[in-house]
Amino acid sequence: MFYDDRELKEECGVFGIWGHEKAAQLTYYGLHSLQHRGQEGAGIAVTDGKRILDHKGQGLVNDVFDHENLQRLEGHAAIGHVRYSTSGGNSFANVQPLVFRSQKDSLSIAHNGNLVNAHKLKGELEERGSIFQTTSDTEVIAHLIKRDFADNFIESVKHALSVINGAYALAMLTEHQLIAALDPHGLRPLSLGKLGESWVVASETCAFDLIGATYVRDVHPGEILIIDNEGLHSEFFTNHTEPAICSMEYIYFSRPDSNIQGINVHAARKNLGRMLAQEAPVDADVVTGVPDSSISAAIGYAEATGIPYELGMIKNRYVGRTFIQPSQELREQGVKMKLSPVRAIIEGKRVVMVDDSIVRGTTSSRIVRMLRDAGATEVHVRISAPPIKNPCFYGIDTSTSSELIAATHSVEEIREKIGADSLVFLSVEGMKEAIGRNPAMKNCGQCMACFTGNYPTKIYPDTVLPHEKELLV
Repeated sequence: MFYDDRELKEECGVFGIWGHEKAAQLTYYGLHSLQHRGQEGAGIAVTDGKRILDHKGQGLVNDVFDHENLQRLEGHAAIGHVRYSTSGGNSFANVQPLVFRSQKDSLSIAHNGNLVNAHKLKGELEERGSIFQTTSDTEVIAHLIKRDFADNFIESVKHALSVINGAYALAMLTEHQLIAALDPHGLRPLSLGKLGESWVVASETCAFDLIGATYVRDVHPGEILIIDNEGLHSEFFTNHTEPAICSMEYIYFSRPDSNIQGINVHAARKNLGRMLAQEAPVDADVVTGVPDSSISAAIGYAEATGIPYELGMIKNRYVGRTFIQPSQELREQGVKMKLSPVRAIIEGKRVVMVDDSIVRGTTSSRIVRMLRDAGATEVHVRISAPPIKNPCFYGIDTSTSSELIAATHSVEEIREKIGADSLVFLSVEGMKEAIGRNPAMKNCGQCMACFTGNYPTKIYPDTVLPHEKELLV
């Protein structure tokens, strides 16, 4: 996304490959396909069976890597990471994969998600002598593994995973193994694929498509995959699993060409739009979606209502991050640099503007105003998700309810604030039915905490700010 004051930041993306002579180069391409999940940093770690080499930096994948540093990363196995800073700050030290070296061996970790008990565990580890080099919760995992290190490395990993709590899709690399693991709720997506005789893991299946790999299956909640020269081996580090993948993966985060546990993201978003049309029809002349993640839902809404879908807004893809401007006029200009209305489509029309979420509301009001300035006679806002009323502690940048407009305002109050003629959010039940996951599972196997306030894991006091303590009740 591209609105600094509106966006839900994508968590992170992980990629791993074992058994390919061009492991680093394929990881580079895999990270390109996952770039939407994090734009603050990128890194790759490789092994040739004797040592682990790595290269990482702040910025986009293209900014961090060039032909020279990729050529230096020689090895048959690699893991990679694109980062948005969820836990810890946006500093070079926190860019992943993190690499830990010892006299005996080395370990590199790439992590998508957020640990809700990281602060507690870090305090306990520091009391036992651990010294942390980063502010990332991912480092806690490495310390737990090393603290419990026995002759059986995998048992140490399994023990560490049984101690941490929260969301984690992990790709880990030693000199001799590639390890992938998913938390007991499967809060973040993680898939397994194959490229010839090479095994591949990635946050999204779109990474497989780019490198020519074949999707095999999704990694199961509570599962650990061990890949080495002997092949692939699967174990479970816990028997207590309850699928609860983040609903926003379908609604917003994942690329439309990815499949999550058998459901295509584009198809799911079209269904969300169709369901929204059933729940909130309106007389209008044209339907348009806010680029890019809302376009699929807008198409679904248009198909269900018979109102023509039109490209009413164009995203300028060559605008980087803009600094906060000192005046309202310049802030408005910043939005116009990134998003432009198509006046010939909008002027004189009653417009349905479909979006996937309203977080703080400020940019929604600017878009509504922009459409009116382009000549829209009415602007009806339809949101293809329920209102986001509760903070997320699993890797999305909404850690307090005070920054969520739906937590403190009614739908009618939000409508007035953004200046729309009407505003309707999709219902929770409509969302579950539209996405189409297994209805026999609790909440269809989805985490809906940001909508309902029901968190799938325990939330620890150190995770929340003092005024959020009521969430622990």
